Amino acid sequence: MPITTCIFDAYGTLFDVAAAAREAAAEPGRAVFAEHWPRVAQDWRLKQLQYTWLRAVSDAHCDFWDVTKDGLDWALEASGLEGDPELRERLLQLYWELSAYPEVPRMLAELKEQGMNTAILSNGSPAMLDGAVQSAGIGAFLDDVLSVESVGIFKPAASVYDLVLKRFECQPDNVLFVSSNGWDAACATGFGFTTAWVNRAGEPIDRLPWVPELVLSDLTGIPEETNR
Repeated sequence: MPITTCIFDAYGTLFDVAAAAREAAAEPGRAVFAEHWPRVAQDWRLKQLQYTWLRAVSDAHCDFWDVTKDGLDWALEASGLEGDPELRERLLQLYWELSAYPEVPRMLAELKEQGMNTAILSNGSPAMLDGAVQSAGIGAFLDDVLSVESVGIFKPAASVYDLVLKRFECQPDNVLFVSSNGWDAACATGFGFTTAWVNRAGEPIDRLPWVPELVLSDLTGIPEETNR
């Protein structure tokens, strides 16, 4: 069946999750943090994801903002920076204002020109996602922003992916699902979506029962892939 609906993960896919730490490190008076920011950014993201998985399997759901704060606290302590509350608050503030990757606005505009349905499907809370979409200026290119909060469990629960089918009244094979997380793209493949993994870092493929159909280095080629 033809692709009619293009769905995007948010953090790391449309929005650069390292931007908060990178921007904070470039601010005056942050020489110490400038030495540590790459590790903090990496640890922050890893713990954020790990906590969503653990909360999903243990039926201990919470708002993604709480997970984001917990992940940051772990990352700062791991780098010996837990004693700087001002830095913590600045990083959290910047996370609400994450920049989109450079190719995102044009890519989304091309999809809308093709008549595609477009939406975000994310672990993020509605408030967080609204802030990111507004900050990036891409709201005009999206038909909806879907959050796991409506089902109360994080990805990769099947009920999360099912939100797309209910919202757009389509079948799984009408959907191209795009994520920078290999595990997310793989599990969406298992759900029945056509999938694209945006592998910006050139990582190995995850050892899971399913694999993404497409592997791309960025989002530029997504409009072309929907026409296959």
